[in-house]
Amino acid sequence: VALPVVEMPRQFPKVLLSEVDESVRLLAEKVYASALKEEDTKDSLSMYTVSEDCPIGMNQVREREMLKEIAEQYSEESTKRKKSFKMKRSQSLSQQFPSSLNISPEWALSVVAPLFAPGAHCITENSLEFQRVTISGDYCAGITVEDYEQAAKTLIKALFIREKYSRLAYHRFPRTTAQFLRSAENQKWNVEEEILPDMCPCPQEGEDPYTMEGIPDDLNYALQMKDGIVYVYNDAEALKQQQPRSLPYPDLETFAIDLSHVLAMIADGPTKTYCHRRLNFMASKFYLHEMLNEMAELKELKRVPHRDFYNVRKVDTHIHAAACMNQKHLLKFIQTTYKTEADRVVLEKRGQKLTLKQVFDTLTMDPYDLTVDSLDVHAGRQTFHRFDKFNSKYNPVGASELREIYLKTDNFIKGEYFARIIKEVAHELEESKYQHAEPRMSIYGRSPDEWESLASWFILHKVHSPNMRWVIQVPRIYDIFKSKNIIPNYAKLLENIFLPLFKATVNPQKNKEMHVFLKYVTGFDSVDDESKHSDHMFSYKSPKPEEWTSGENPPYSYYLFYMYANIMVLNNLRKERGLNTFQFRPHCGEAGSITHLVSAFLTADNISHGLNLKKSPVLQYLYYLAQVPIAMSPLSNNSLFLEYSKNPLKEFLQKGLCVSLSTDDPMQFHYTKEALMEEYAIAAQLWKLSTCDTCEIARNSVLQSGLSHQEKQHFLGPNYLQDGPEGNDIRRTNVAQIRMAYRHETLCNELSFLVEAEDSTHLTPKCLKFSPSW
Repeated sequence: VALPVVEMPRQFPKVLLSEVDESVRLLAEKVYASALKEEDTKDSLSMYTVSEDCPIGMNQVREREMLKEIAEQYSEESTKRKKSFKMKRSQSLSQQFPSSLNISPEWALSVVAPLFAPGAHCITENSLEFQRVTISGDYCAGITVEDYEQAAKTLIKALFIREKYSRLAYHRFPRTTAQFLRSAENQKWNVEEEILPDMCPCPQEGEDPYTMEGIPDDLNYALQMKDGIVYVYNDAEALKQQQPRSLPYPDLETFAIDLSHVLAMIADGPTKTYCHRRLNFMASKFYLHEMLNEMAELKELKRVPHRDFYNVRKVDTHIHAAACMNQKHLLKFIQTTYKTEADRVVLEKRGQKLTLKQVFDTLTMDPYDLTVDSLDVHAGRQTFHRFDKFNSKYNPVGASELREIYLKTDNFIKGEYFARIIKEVAHELEESKYQHAEPRMSIYGRSPDEWESLASWFILHKVHSPNMRWVIQVPRIYDIFKSKNIIPNYAKLLENIFLPLFKATVNPQKNKEMHVFLKYVTGFDSVDDESKHSDHMFSYKSPKPEEWTSGENPPYSYYLFYMYANIMVLNNLRKERGLNTFQFRPHCGEAGSITHLVSAFLTADNISHGLNLKKSPVLQYLYYLAQVPIAMSPLSNNSLFLEYSKNPLKEFLQKGLCVSLSTDDPMQFHYTKEALMEEYAIAAQLWKLSTCDTCEIARNSVLQSGLSHQEKQHFLGPNYLQDGPEGNDIRRTNVAQIRMAYRHETLCNELSFLVEAEDSTHLTPKCLKFSPSW
């Protein structure tokens, strides 16, 4: 089944600074400055803890809100507005479900509007029967109508902003949320509007994955990087006249304005209170759902033939290739190569060529005497909050020579040992059949030749596996390259990373190996220690990349914007050519400032870690409403930033965020051959996860992965793009239909609260007036 072809907007929709409320911009700057200040005063105990009471915590504020609510109860106007909300709700809710569900208005109202007595609803023949939790009475209790309207407007505005950036970059945006946003604009959503990434399907059995036949012709386009973004021109003459092709080139000022709106929301009192209450309600609601329906869900799963947790598809959505093997695997491989190839020249050091035996002699060690302890690649207590010590664990026995020989692609032996290790890991995945991985390979931006070198390594050693897709990680280490005078400015780093990609897209005939390799690359990642402090406040006044010549590292938001901007233009160009597109999947929210998560909300298709969402109810609620996928790695976090028992994965899962489990670095954190299963086993034991819980996490991992549409249809069911029970094939996912119905109904419930308070004629930033709570 082919994905629908959607005509994309060819221009980036710009917003002028003059159109923005000055108070929003100032509040956003205060939030940014406050977040930067907090980076210097980390509290490891309370870092991920939100107080149980209302986020607006001062007694004076509470008293003022209470008096305001009492006064409101006697307000005739307020009473009329509450009634109008209920009227609108009863009239419009039945239209917010897909017509194919054959849902009656009465049942839709009972599901989405918990305003009536529990026995007042009827259920149609086609709807799932399970015990639903409904709340009767006034759903605005505890928050004034004015605050409710304010929170709804700001949240809807943020969702519109994310939808805009997602559509422009061919990132995913959930159908249900899109339907409600169209409803807020008094429009109807059509399936033709849906934007999806294009991924190359896995070659069929007997097909050559490295074939160079049928490569597209040269377009003879001209390319130029301007203000950190690659521009595409029809020819040299168009370049001379500065007339780029009609592609949506991002605008820094517009991005800064959109970023400021979401930043200002974090400190908006009514929005914080509303989000905090809704998140607490969803957690409590899931607890009741589980208590009432756990046995019914289990009964559903028991009726499914030939499907259980072990044979549902799982994708390791966040794993680094240089640590994709466990420590015992690496040790055995080192010992095997020494036994069979001791006299092979493997390293050139200061002009001298060394055999494997000579390398170990210079290190004064015998591989046969090595143990996993002496190999010293495993993270432990000593790496907690010490990212510098963790990075050193990539050097076996602390020797950079062994890392160069065994874990690099561009060494004297052309990365042969590294390729062999990865192929052994891939073989184990293929043997398991139901496990897939998305290893990260590094492109640093030191030189434009890095891409060609990596593609040659991939094809020379035939590293492709049907159970692997590849993600390119870009470390945020401009400051290191600048200090060594490798690059003159930040623009050169961007040029080295992205210009070769544009050249391979425009003229694949001249870049055949890159063209083949890029078919199996599904996305880009931005990696490094997030807790690194940056004094620069990102804004529309920030220096252009060509002007960033200082030795200071740019802030996280700066990195993300320019990576997103180039990926977005590249995806639009590749879509024109009928080539696969890429997702942006940065590490985000593991440590550092909360502003990282704001930047990723705009730019990322999905993120890795997301721990800091616990610190911001507003962002956590937004990530839920937009169903932003989050790849979480509790064992990795346990050794680096957060004790396992404090990890919010279970809490996020209960509330309905789209979370998956991943390994991050099996070499450093895991003990068994099947690192992903180890991750699931520990999580299931420690948090007492049910089979339905673990299978739901596994289903999420396939959804957020870079597997092709055809593969997802095979693994999840032909209708996987639909939300709710309709999109779930229990025979393939082993996720109960009751659970899927509960998730869908809860999301519809939360979105309907926002849409009914939103006036479609007031969606511009000018209508948003924030009330900060500090």
